[in-house]
Order: sequence, then structure tokens, then C-alpha cells
Amino acid sequence: MTTYQEYKAKIAELESLAETARKNELQAAKEQIAAIMRDYGLTLADLGGVTKAKPAKTRAPVPTKYRDEATGQTWTGRGRAPKWLEGKDKEQYLIK
Repeated sequence: MTTYQEYKAKIAELESLAETARKNELQAAKEQIAAIMRDYGLTLADLGGVTKAKPAKTRAPVPTKYRDEATGQTWTGRGRAPKWLEGKDKEQYLIK
């Protein structure tokens, strides 16, 4: 009967073999790509897919639209209305 430790040893051995095979296959693929690029006179720019990532656009903060003068709590008017505004007239808390 095979023990847990023996399975762990087999797993480690297989992972090592898999990593070696991966490195060999990657090297062969790189050599094949380089040969094709040399034969056809291609550069990385010719491949087109190599571009710099565009930075994410930052959004400007939304100005506060409502304020409870008693507690100082605010709300922009977007999304779900806060608890402090439930059942009350929003117009009374509108910032002018």
C-alpha cells in the first residue's frame, strides 16, 4: 500500500519533470519563432500586439448634494439613499 509520503515524493518528482519539459518546449518554441521572424524579416513591431497598457482613467469625485446639518452626514444623491434620509423630504437637506 502506498503511503502519503510516497505520493508526495512522486508528485514532487512529476512536477520537476513537468517543469523541465515546459522549459524545453518553451525554448524550442522561441527558437522556431525567431527562425520564422528571421526568414520573413519581421520585428516585434510588425506583430502588432505589443503595446503599452493604457492607464485606467480616474473619475472625479461626485460633489455632495445632500447634508444633514444636525449630524453632518452627507450623500451625493447617487445610489441607495442613506438611513438618515429615509422617510424624510430630500429637498430639506439639499445643499444650496
